[in-house]
Amino acid sequence: MPSIQRHGTTERDSLLGENGQVVGATREPSEQSWWRTPSVYWLIGPFFLFTLTFAGILVPKLNLMLELICRKHLAERASTTQSLSVLVGVDDAQCKAPDIQRRVATLSLFMNLITGGLSAVTAPKIGHLSDGYGRLRLLALASCGGLLGELVTVLVAKFPDTIDYRWLLLGAAFDGLGGSFTTGSILSQSYTSDCTPPSRRSVSVGYIQACLFSGMAFGPVIAGYFAKWTGSLLSVFYVVIVSHFVLILFTGLLVPESVSKDNRLLVRQRWRKEKEARALGVAPSLSSTRQKWNPLAPLAILWPTGPGTSKLRVNLLALAMCDTTIMGGAISATAVVILYAEYTFNWGNLETSRFVSAMSLMRVIILMGVFPAVNYFGRVRPRRGRTATHDTNSGSDRLDGWLLRFALLCEVLGCVGYTFSRTEPLFFGSGFITAFGALGMATTQAALTKHVPAERVGQVLGAVGMLHALARVVGPVIFSGLYAATVGSFPQAIFVALCVMYGIALAVSFVVKPGVHWEGEEQTGSGDAADVVVQ
Repeated sequence: MPSIQRHGTTERDSLLGENGQVVGATREPSEQSWWRTPSVYWLIGPFFLFTLTFAGILVPKLNLMLELICRKHLAERASTTQSLSVLVGVDDAQCKAPDIQRRVATLSLFMNLITGGLSAVTAPKIGHLSDGYGRLRLLALASCGGLLGELVTVLVAKFPDTIDYRWLLLGAAFDGLGGSFTTGSILSQSYTSDCTPPSRRSVSVGYIQACLFSGMAFGPVIAGYFAKWTGSLLSVFYVVIVSHFVLILFTGLLVPESVSKDNRLLVRQRWRKEKEARALGVAPSLSSTRQKWNPLAPLAILWPTGPGTSKLRVNLLALAMCDTTIMGGAISATAVVILYAEYTFNWGNLETSRFVSAMSLMRVIILMGVFPAVNYFGRVRPRRGRTATHDTNSGSDRLDGWLLRFALLCEVLGCVGYTFSRTEPLFFGSGFITAFGALGMATTQAALTKHVPAERVGQVLGAVGMLHALARVVGPVIFSGLYAATVGSFPQAIFVALCVMYGIALAVSFVVKPGVHWEGEEQTGSGDAADVVVQ
C-alpha cells in the first residue's frame, strides 16, 4: 500500500499550508479561522488540568485509602456494627499500626498493577486508533476512564458501610481501561506532532512536558490547601470529577482536530485493505496467529523490516530505549528518592514538598525557557539562511542527538551527586542537575515522530506509551525492593543503580544517526516494510 504521503509533497504540506496553518477537511488554509486551526496552544490548558488532577489526587487518595482501611480495621477489632464516622482521620494513632500500613501498601500496589497493566494494553491500541479516528475523541475517552474511576472512589467513601474499600480496585480498572495518564500523554504528543513542523516540534513537546511537571509541582499543594479549606477530603474528588467533565467537553467540542478527515479516511482504508489481504490467506499461519494474540505486538512498529530499514530500526530502538529509561527512572525512583531524603536528612512533609516542587519548577523553567532558546539558536535561526523552503520530516538531526546525550549526562552526574551528598544544599544541587534530564524526554519523543510518516505517529507513540506503562508497573517494584534490601547497609545503592542505567542509555544514544526517515511505506499487517529510508 503506498504511503499517504504523495510524491512531490511532504508531511508539512499535508498538514500545514503555505502560511503555516493546518489544512482541514473541508476548508482551505486561507479560509480557516484561528479557532478552527489546530495548535499546541489548544492543549496546554487542558493537559495542564489533566496533569493537575492526576498529581493532585495522589496524596488525597492514599489518605482516603488509609482512613477507609483504618475504619474497617477498627470496626472488625471492636466486633461491633455501630456506625463509625465516615472518615476517622489519618492523624489517629491507631491508624499508624503496622497491620493497617501493610494493608494500605498492599491495596496501593494492586491498584497500581491493575492500572499500569491495563494501560499497557490499551494505550498502544488507542494510540494506533487515533491515526484513523483522530486524537481528540480518544483523548476524551481516556478522561472518561479517569472519571469513572473517581466516581467509584466517591461512592466507596460516601457509603463505607455498604461498599467495601476493595471496590477501589474497580476504579483502578476503569482508569486503566481508559489508558490512564499514559494515553492522555501520548495523544497530546501526537496532536502536537500533527500541527508542529519538525524544526519546532521538540519545543512544542517540551511545552506539553512542562505542563506535566507544573501539575506535579502545584497539584499536591493545591489539593492539600483545598482539603484544608473545605474541611473535607472528599471535596478534592468532587473537583477532580468536575475537571474531568470540563476536559471531556472542551476536547470533544471546542478543540479543533489535528488529523484531517481525508487523512483519517485514507488510514482507515489502508487498515481495511490490510485486513482483506490477511483474509485472502487459505489458512492463518502460526506466525500471524502469534502476532494477533501477542500482547507485545504493538512494539513491532519499533522493528521495521525490509530493504534499507536497518538504520531506521536502530534509531527507533535506541530512541525508545533512551526515552523509556528517562521516563522509567522518573516514575520508578521518585518515591524512593523522597524516602531516602527523609531518612538521611530527617525531612518532614514541608521539606519533602519543597524539594519536589523545586525540582518540578526547575524542569518547567528548562523546558519553557532554556529549551526554546537553544532550539532557536541551534535549529530555527540557521535554517533561515538556507534555500530550502519546506520544513520537512527528515529524521532526527545532530542537535537532537547532542541534546539527548547532554540530558542523559546530567542524569548520570546528578545521580553521582546524590550518592555523595551528605548535606541538604548538595542534595538540592544534585536534583537541579538531574532536572536537565527533562530535555531528554522532549527530545526523544519529538525525534521518534520525525522518523515515521504522519499516519504512523499515533502508532509509534502508542508503542512508547506501552513501554512507559510497563515501566510504571515493573520499575517501582525493582527500585523499592532494592532500597528495602540496602537501606540498612548502603542506602545510596539506588543512586548507583540509576547511574548505571542512565550510563547505559547514554552509551546507546551514540548509535542514533541523523537524517534517517521512513519515507514511504508498503507495510503488511505483520510489520514488514519495503520502505525507502533516506540518509
